[in-house]
Amino acid sequence: MAENSLTFKGTKAQEEKLLEVIEKNKEVPGALLPVLHEAQEIYGYLPIEVQQMVADGLGVSLSEVYGVATFYSRFSLTPKGKHRISVCLGTACYVKGADKILAEVESKLGIKSGECTPDGLFSIDSCRCVGACGLAPVMMIDEEVYGKLTPKEVGKIIDKYIAEEGGKQ
Repeated sequence: MAENSLTFKGTKAQEEKLLEVIEKNKEVPGALLPVLHEAQEIYGYLPIEVQQMVADGLGVSLSEVYGVATFYSRFSLTPKGKHRISVCLGTACYVKGADKILAEVESKLGIKSGECTPDGLFSIDSCRCVGACGLAPVMMIDEEVYGKLTPKEVGKIIDKYIAEEGGKQ
């Protein structure tokens, strides 16, 4: 599991919303999965503090909550950045150098895949296929697709997002 450099910063409003969701579902058989989905909607990810609230509220063990949260790929235990970078490592992208694209993104941001920058601006993930094999290698930032990339282009693309944020980073 990637070490998280961001401290959990849940709000009282988020906690109240989660407790409402738990209360509404606590007598429903098989409620854990839908409650975790709603918890991730509320917080953006499932930190241990949220997992504990779910476990306590539903009367299940923390290990059961963690097991479900780590089994399904749609759940994230680490925060995601304002801009989510995803580098495709599917076959077409990989053979065209996607590993070098991912290495360049990690180097530029000073974090590894699965992590978030300390300022919360970027997070990096890899994926297996984005369906743009003809553009390999491909990187996505939020919903924007960047194809036929070279490692040299990565820095310029990320710099564009940094500039839009007022030069923070």
